Amino acid sequence: MSVDAQDVVLIVEDEPLIMMLLSDYLSGEGYRVLQAENGEQAFEILASRPHLDLMITDYRLPGGISGVMIAEPAVKLRPDLKVIFISGYPAEIAESGSPIAARAPILAKPFTMETLHSQIERLLA
Repeated sequence: MSVDAQDVVLIVEDEPLIMMLLSDYLSGEGYRVLQAENGEQAFEILASRPHLDLMITDYRLPGGISGVMIAEPAVKLRPDLKVIFISGYPAEIAESGSPIAARAPILAKPFTMETLHSQIERLLA
């Protein structure tokens, strides 16, 4: 269970099964979960929600947008926002040249919920 049950997590993931697994797990851990299936939905949530603690984003998303393209402006607007990248292609994130990708955790799919949970606890501590 998260220390602060009001921690808000935005998940940006286009694969419905992965979205469901992450959402169910994080909700069960006491996080408030928001979901976006693509960049457009992610930007709408980022523009309308005054408070987010963490964004977990896939790298490859529909419409040619990447998780890095969402994370960079999000962190500029919200410097305290923590980011975790998830991808079946983790090297692409590391090679993107993004300063956020250089410091944010990158989890290669498939990963365990324990691995995800330990990264979240470390970032939100």
